[in-house]
Amino acid sequence: MNTGNTVVEMLNSLAPDEMLTWAVEHHGNRAALFTSFQETGCVLIDMARRNKLSLRVVTVDTLRLHPETYALMEEVESRYGIAIERFRPDPALLQQMIARHGEYLFFDSKEKQEYCCKIRKVEPNERALDTVDVWIAGLRRDQSEFRATIPRATEIKHGARTLLKLCPLAGWTAEDVRGYVAARKVPTNPLYERGYESIGCEICSTPVRPGEDKRAGRWRWFNHLDGDKKECGIHIHGSGI
Repeated sequence: MNTGNTVVEMLNSLAPDEMLTWAVEHHGNRAALFTSFQETGCVLIDMARRNKLSLRVVTVDTLRLHPETYALMEEVESRYGIAIERFRPDPALLQQMIARHGEYLFFDSKEKQEYCCKIRKVEPNERALDTVDVWIAGLRRDQSEFRATIPRATEIKHGARTLLKLCPLAGWTAEDVRGYVAARKVPTNPLYERGYESIGCEICSTPVRPGEDKRAGRWRWFNHLDGDKKECGIHIHGSGI
């Protein structure tokens, strides 16, 4: 798929709900929202349902998520009447990794942490991307320096194909998101109330202390590394997209 600069420019000018509507109207079930059930993803699910859009919702279940995250998925399915598509690690690759490096290899080195993320998150995400032409994500520019320049709409390569990647809320702030959550009573992860700013796997995501970067709780034992981009690998295409 090659949409051309004109379509990308047009999409970048749309409001978030208009962007979601365009994706569904032009690509149907080849468009999907990929979410790990951070607040922004929950807002986009609510926005899609309020606009009566039949938008696929996809998540990567690493098999190591917090119990609160699994409970939130069930709550979201019940509230919005949707079926979340769960993509999990390849069992053979997972067992091979654990047999060779152990269950907690992510403590050993940055390289092993990235390898664990590749098996548990990136590879399942790649399989999920095989099913879409439009990848909708909940990234925001205020989440980290690495994500500070993400466009709301762009084209990226996925293997031999070109996908359209949309980040409808890229320009929103944390305050914008939480204002929407409060106004619409959107279900969100209770871990936010316990100091979490970014929620992924258990152990690998922790609460953030006052004054710390929003992603300081991810892989906290690597915070001493200079220039650590704090990404699992899913959104690394150029500058954090």
